Amino acid sequence: MGKRLLFLTTLTALLLSSVVWAQRHNALDIYFVDVEGGQSTLFVSPSGESMLVDTGFPGERDATRIAAVAKGAGVSQVDYLLITHYHGDHVGGVPELAMRIPIRTFVDHGPTTDQSLGVPQSYQSYVSVRDKGQHQHIVAKPGLKLPIKGIDVEVVSAATELISRPLPGAGAANPLCSEFQPKDEIKDPLLGGENAQSVGTVISLGKFRMVDFGDLTWNHEHDLACPRNLIGTADLYLTTHHGQNISGLPMLVYALHPRVAIMNNGAKKGGASDSFQILHKAPGLADLWQLHYAVDAKDLNSPEEFIANPDETTAHYIKVKAQSDGSFTVTNSRNGYHKEYPPRS
Repeated sequence: MGKRLLFLTTLTALLLSSVVWAQRHNALDIYFVDVEGGQSTLFVSPSGESMLVDTGFPGERDATRIAAVAKGAGVSQVDYLLITHYHGDHVGGVPELAMRIPIRTFVDHGPTTDQSLGVPQSYQSYVSVRDKGQHQHIVAKPGLKLPIKGIDVEVVSAATELISRPLPGAGAANPLCSEFQPKDEIKDPLLGGENAQSVGTVISLGKFRMVDFGDLTWNHEHDLACPRNLIGTADLYLTTHHGQNISGLPMLVYALHPRVAIMNNGAKKGGASDSFQILHKAPGLADLWQLHYAVDAKDLNSPEEFIANPDETTAHYIKVKAQSDGSFTVTNSRNGYHKEYPPRS
């Protein structure tokens, strides 16, 4: 009887261990790195292949932070580096990062014609790394699927072009479109140029879906949402353009019906009051997590446990672990606070 009990106990332990192993290794891990209001998001697929979206600002600071997060995630090389566009807060960290971790494949929207905001310098610094050595280079086009084992990554915007057909399960008429008010892209250069060129993607693992549109601008977001919602719904929404009010079109955000939003803002960059108001009104949104406390929107910030960095003295990240059934867990690395979100009913 004792041997039988020992056998059953051992078998149960092995089964539980295999379940835990499967949950850990069949998950998509996503790390939102604090680059002080730029963007850098690391994806580690169940296969172990990695994709890094953007590299933050020039200099050692952001490259060092990204490399540290990658090391903690067990990533020894970046299999795919996707650059959404060539502004310095997204592409600036490439030269320093390339000295810290190997990069296999570069993905971008192709050449730039933007001569403003230091873009030519940022672009040339990036190209000098991309075109050196034996790196692969992929020019993103709407409809392209990146060959990352274990997850689906589909490009929905690039070089001002957008997908023309709805993704599977999408395509419903958007009743909010009649309320659209376009912004003047001629008067405000931030509404055109490189921001409008942003490579936007939908990242999926089974039933779990996340969207990252880079800094795609208001008028271009409209064409993803109106007159039909070409994207469908998403479980996780990375706020477009760091939560600035020249992006984050409500017709698109509401149509996505996200359960969680993550704002990659800085203390004084992004996190505009208008963007907070839109998110707070988003139907079905359970929580908004922030990389930083937004100084200019004091009364609209999420509760303290949902904010990774209360000021600019720290560099904590936010981690998402997603399962193929659509469930996911969000964790604040500063305080260990985490929350589980079940699959959609």
